[in-house]
Amino acid sequence: MSAIKTCQAKAQAQPAPDKTVLLHQLLKLTNRLMAPFSTHLAHRHRISLNEFRMLMTIGGLGRTASHELAELTGVNVMSVSRAVATLERHGRIAVVRDTANRRRKWLSLTEEGERLYALMRPQSEKVADFLLSDLSGAEAAQLEALVTRLIHTLEAKDAAGRSRFLEATRPDDEA
Repeated sequence: MSAIKTCQAKAQAQPAPDKTVLLHQLLKLTNRLMAPFSTHLAHRHRISLNEFRMLMTIGGLGRTASHELAELTGVNVMSVSRAVATLERHGRIAVVRDTANRRRKWLSLTEEGERLYALMRPQSEKVADFLLSDLSGAEAAQLEALVTRLIHTLEAKDAAGRSRFLEATRPDDEA
């Protein structure tokens, strides 16, 4: 029996999983997904994980405003700023002020960034193909819907514009 069928059988036979265990499984999944990046791309191309994520996002969009990267990637603003500065310093992206809105900076790939994007895009596809290879189309669609729903839960704001997630997970001694 395949691992996925074993997991499905367990899921049908048992009550809801321990949520903390599930959280730690998701964290483990995230860490395991970084292995191909660390092993095959980071040192070879001298690029950090956040720089890689920004480069791939900009490459996929063609052009984006710097302030949108945090929202698009889920990476905090300070880390986005550092990654963008490093990508620009290494000649991988061009940063151009928007003449209509002086606070906005447009980001696009340079020739070097395009070259790197073209090398890394197939690697991302290999990771995605391998990760989802044991799932049917319906299971992959269900996973996508669940992940999207979880992201929406984490990004929800309260009436005052605060993160519902951060407010709900505040330690009791900080209330």
